[in-house]
Amino acid sequence: MSAFLFPVMLDLEGRECLVVGGGVVAARKVAGLLDAGARVTVVSPVLAAAVLDIARDGRLRWWPREYASGDVASFALVMVATDDDDVNALVAAEARERAIWVNCADDPVRCDFILPSVLRRGPLTVAVSTGGASPTVARMVREELEAVIPPDYAALTEVVADVRRGLREHGIALDAQRWRDALDGELKRLVAAGRPAEARERLQERIEGGPFRSPRGGPLRASPRMDCAGEAGARTDAATGA
Repeated sequence: MSAFLFPVMLDLEGRECLVVGGGVVAARKVAGLLDAGARVTVVSPVLAAAVLDIARDGRLRWWPREYASGDVASFALVMVATDDDDVNALVAAEARERAIWVNCADDPVRCDFILPSVLRRGPLTVAVSTGGASPTVARMVREELEAVIPPDYAALTEVVADVRRGLREHGIALDAQRWRDALDGELKRLVAAGRPAEARERLQERIEGGPFRSPRGGPLRASPRMDCAGEAGARTDAATGA
């Protein structure tokens, strides 16, 4: 595995994903994939209680047997969580032959991607990775960040996202500095106090007033490059604002 990994957030909504293995580690993989909206298939002769409950609820497809050559075909992504090195090697090799991304738990050499330690605050996601060098360090850093990023950042992110959608619908784009100026202490206090509607109004007022207009007094208009959807189309949040 390369010393430098390219960080990426995958949209797995409706995508077919395979988990090989049915134990406790596999249960975590299954839960994460389902949270991301993936369509999950598990191949394993037995399932841990948590995975079995999900299978009984009909939220995944279960193949109650050992992995068989060719099982990876037609899947967009594969995760391997077994304690059998031969199975891990076979799955990884077959996935790579078909250009399917594969992750083998605790086996970085056979991984096309690794899973970071993740902190979530609603739509805000902070991922910490050491490139597989030390999951313990990644987890420690994530736990330290939990104390720095309070739970009300979930509501703050939703308030900003709502206002940003409105601006984009009108072809208005603000740069990063203008957003930082608008996200003042009073706005954060309103969010922390559980008053999102007032926070939204304040943010709109901050954006519409003073420095948030063009030199001619009109709204700041988006350039053609800003017409693409989402953060990638806007290059990055850091470069173009919220």
